[in-house]
Amino acid sequence: MVQSINPYTSEVLYEFEPLKPGAIRRCIETSAVSFRDWAVRPLKDRRAHMERVADVLQANRELYARNITMEVGKPISQSLAEIDKCAWVCRYYANMAGAHLAGREVQTDASRSYVSYEPLGPVLAVMPWNYPFWQVMRFAAPTLMAGNTGLLKHASNVWKCAELIEEAFLEAGFPKGVFQNLKIGSPEVEIVLSHREVRAVSLTGSTAAGSAVGALAGKHIKKSVLELGGSNALIVFEDADLEQTLETCIQARFQNTGQSCIAGKRLLLQRSVSETFLSKLQKRIEALRCGDPLDPETFIGVLARASGAKELALQLEKSLDMGAELLRGGGSEGAFFEPTLVGNVSPEMPLFQEETFGPLLAVTLFDTEEEAAALSNNTLFGLGVSVFTSSMDRARRLIPKLNEGAVFINALVKSDPRLPFGGVGQSGYGRELSEEGIREFTNCKTVYYS
Repeated sequence: MVQSINPYTSEVLYEFEPLKPGAIRRCIETSAVSFRDWAVRPLKDRRAHMERVADVLQANRELYARNITMEVGKPISQSLAEIDKCAWVCRYYANMAGAHLAGREVQTDASRSYVSYEPLGPVLAVMPWNYPFWQVMRFAAPTLMAGNTGLLKHASNVWKCAELIEEAFLEAGFPKGVFQNLKIGSPEVEIVLSHREVRAVSLTGSTAAGSAVGALAGKHIKKSVLELGGSNALIVFEDADLEQTLETCIQARFQNTGQSCIAGKRLLLQRSVSETFLSKLQKRIEALRCGDPLDPETFIGVLARASGAKELALQLEKSLDMGAELLRGGGSEGAFFEPTLVGNVSPEMPLFQEETFGPLLAVTLFDTEEEAAALSNNTLFGLGVSVFTSSMDRARRLIPKLNEGAVFINALVKSDPRLPFGGVGQSGYGRELSEEGIREFTNCKTVYYS
């Protein structure tokens, strides 16, 4: 039996019976049968269904948001924003799938030659708990609009969210089997990936999870897209707009209680402005409201699991032992971790090299552009980076030097349906969202007439 537990109250919310192997295979077979019909549906029909999903999400936003908050401890205002973003990605792909999937004529020595984009079949999604609706919908909207069917393996602590997502698709009129929630654990992923009807897998999660699923995909020769961890830098130069940068850094590091792969985890701060910036930053961190995630005024809730707080405390302890300086916070109890600022962090420390999943910001000082770029790149990850400066010439010089999937100038790194999203290095490979995302799970087919 799998339990869903409220991390703020420790209350057992739900209990679920996992699927047995025979039931898993039947779900896959249903997905394969549904695919044969769904793939040939006119695009306008798929569009109408996806528009209705957006309507269902918005009609039930309070119910869905409350469930997110109950299962993972996310502040309710941020849970509501997550549902709104899910509706946005559904409407985006409902409107843009036709343009993104349009074939293109290619001039060759043939009488006619062109490229078309066709669906692959059932696609498995292995999704994490930190954005339990958004991570699923940013997979499902493009994947289903492309004509594929979806099989969801969600994190075990958000199985009620997974149920609600499947119900939303059914309520929107999607045919049975086009989108299915599989109540399975990690050991059962190979049952799904090894099935001949399953053609691909998308995983968002830790680097360790990506390595395991990527290896399985390779073993069974299945397409994979991996969006993994990150240790994004916030690079602040002395000429940055101070107040705007402070506010953006707070949002980048502390939203979702710091539990985001694209959070700004390392603050790289130019030495000449460090004293003023850190003084103001500490005051802003102290002003963050912590407490009951269901309180609309709460900005910092709890971590989704007490084990996450323990891991973050261990990373902090090791770094302090190596010479880092605790500037603010550092306390924890159960699943709560106090908003924390740590200075004098050097590249060999865990707070610099490892992904930190919680409300802790590590500070490292630099003097020159070259040093800032080198520090930013001194990581195995490469998901995104934010650069704060009033000099667009400096920004243009830095962009090609930063080994990242995304560079945001004077803004926090975020996912946007209109832009491709993904990383390099141990942050994974492949892209989600935008035109690139919908084409990941299609057959790029060449057609040639002699």
